[in-house]
Amino acid sequence: MELSKRLGTVAEAVTAGCRVADVGTDHGYVPIYLVREKGCKKAYAMDVNKGPLERAEAHIRMEGMEDVIEVRRGDGLSALEPEEADSVVIAGMGGELICRILREASRFLEAGTEFVLQPQSEWFKVRHLLHEAGYRIAKEWFLKEEGKYYVVLKALPAGEEKEQYEEEFCYEYGASLLRERHPVLLEYLQKEVEKREHILEKMRRAASGEKKAKKTEERNVETRERRCRELEKEIKKIKEYLDENPGGA
Repeated sequence: MELSKRLGTVAEAVTAGCRVADVGTDHGYVPIYLVREKGCKKAYAMDVNKGPLERAEAHIRMEGMEDVIEVRRGDGLSALEPEEADSVVIAGMGGELICRILREASRFLEAGTEFVLQPQSEWFKVRHLLHEAGYRIAKEWFLKEEGKYYVVLKALPAGEEKEQYEEEFCYEYGASLLRERHPVLLEYLQKEVEKREHILEKMRRAASGEKKAKKTEERNVETRERRCRELEKEIKKIKEYLDENPGGA
C-alpha cells in the first residue's frame, strides 16, 4: 500500500511512535501506514459514515492489524477521549469543517494534543483558530499533486512560544512558508495573481457595461466596487512579496 503524495506528507508530519487518531479515515490507509512505517503503538480509524469504516476495517484485516488499529464511528472526535491519543490527524476536509471539529473537541486542545491538519480550503481560518486556542504551528508543508495545491500543518501547544501573526497575509499563506520562500508556494502565488487579475478584469468590464445601460442598482455598484478594491489590494500584496522573493530557498 502506497500513500499519495498528499497523504504521505500528512503521515510524515505525525510524531513517530505515538498513539494516533485519523478523523475521516476513509480507506484507513493513513493509520495502517503509521503503524507499519512509523511505529505508532495504537491507532484509531474514525469516520462519521458507515461505508468508509467498512472499507477501513477490510484493509486493516488484510494487514493483520486488528489488535493495533481500532475502528470507531462518530462525528469528528466525539468517539474518542483525549487520554486515548497523542496525535490527531484531520485531512482532506474544508477549513471551516476542521475548525468546527476542533471547536467541538476543545478538550483535546486543552489537553495539548498534537494536531496534523490538511485543510482543503480556508487555510487562514485554521491558522487563526489554532493561535486563538494557544497553539503554534510547528511546521508547514506546501505541495502540489496532480495540478492541485495542498498545505499540511503540524500544530503543538504554544507554551511560552505563543505566536500571533501581525499580517493577515501570514494567516492566508503561512508565515514559515513565506519566510522560506517555498518554491511551490511561489508558483501558487503567481497563479493567484493571475486568477485575481482575471476576475478583476471581468468585473470591470461588467461594471462598464452596466453603467452604460444605466440599469444597475446603487447597492450592487457599491458591492462590486468594494470587491474590486479588495482584489486590487490582494494583488498588490502578493506582487510585493513576489518582487521581494523572486526565487525559492
